[in-house]
Amino acid sequence: MDLSVWDVMENDWPSKGDLSEKIKFLLRYAILAPSGHNTQPWLFRISQNSIELYADRTRRLPIVDPQDRELIIGCGCALYFLKIAARKFAYRAQVNEFPDPTSNDLLASINIFPAEQPSSDELKLFDAILRRHTNRNKFETRELSQETINRLIATANQADSWLRLISDGDERHAIADLVAQGDRAQASNKYFRRELSSWVHPNRSQHLDGMPGYAFGVGDFASHLGPFVMRTFDWGNGQASKDTALALDSPVLAVLGSKLDTELSWLTAGQVLARILLQAASEGISASFLNQPIELEGLRTKLIELLHADGYPQILLRLGYGPEIKPTPRRGVEEILVFS
Repeated sequence: MDLSVWDVMENDWPSKGDLSEKIKFLLRYAILAPSGHNTQPWLFRISQNSIELYADRTRRLPIVDPQDRELIIGCGCALYFLKIAARKFAYRAQVNEFPDPTSNDLLASINIFPAEQPSSDELKLFDAILRRHTNRNKFETRELSQETINRLIATANQADSWLRLISDGDERHAIADLVAQGDRAQASNKYFRRELSSWVHPNRSQHLDGMPGYAFGVGDFASHLGPFVMRTFDWGNGQASKDTALALDSPVLAVLGSKLDTELSWLTAGQVLARILLQAASEGISASFLNQPIELEGLRTKLIELLHADGYPQILLRLGYGPEIKPTPRRGVEEILVFS
């Protein structure tokens, strides 16, 4: 498994290079963003002092994400990572979202220009990029400080986004039940199983995308069988039991939502999610996702009713202190650039 893309070092910043070289270097951090099934559904085009971010629809997940909602959220994460990387090197990214109404794939145009030195908060977020990995393991029972929780809520409560922490025991049990229902419904769908299994790879695979077995705590031998088992059998009950425990036992269970449910809201939610993940990682806090109740429209409606939400849930997130884990692979910058 080639993980060399994670070896990017800030000392390699091309300080004497032209702006195009600098932008390519910044993209080395953008591509480390999370995405559904690690599909990395983004493309970038560099033009003089600007970048265009495109949705790569060839990497969409039509069964689990038929509206490309999670695809666009993932692109929003990459956009935020790019913005934070630019600040590290005293540049600023000026973003114009959905600049061309005739193009559904062009999500943002970004102008890069010199700016003031980064703040200490921006430096902390940048330093967390290489430490942030989705952690599917069970978390410690150690609680997050109220100060940390308040910072995460303040981060989310901007633009049209909100973060709702699930602290009530009955409410948490109800959401855990929705997660379990989602697991059973998805795993009973052979098309869902085929789609998921196509993005799960053996640990020694040379794929630069998708999820290696070790991301699920699976050893080398078992990881070779994983895609076949996942594709062939209905494993919903077992997964439902595991995810119920994760939902109930994680120190923080939270819903990130938006007041609206538009593509712009999804892109914004992705940027807010990225900041939450980096803030958490900067304090040694792990995160992973239990999005099943949001991926199934009937369950999403139930979740909205349960939360009495003013808007639409976009991400179901769990946070806590977890063991160190390996990163997952990424495609290199040259593979996500378009030139036409």
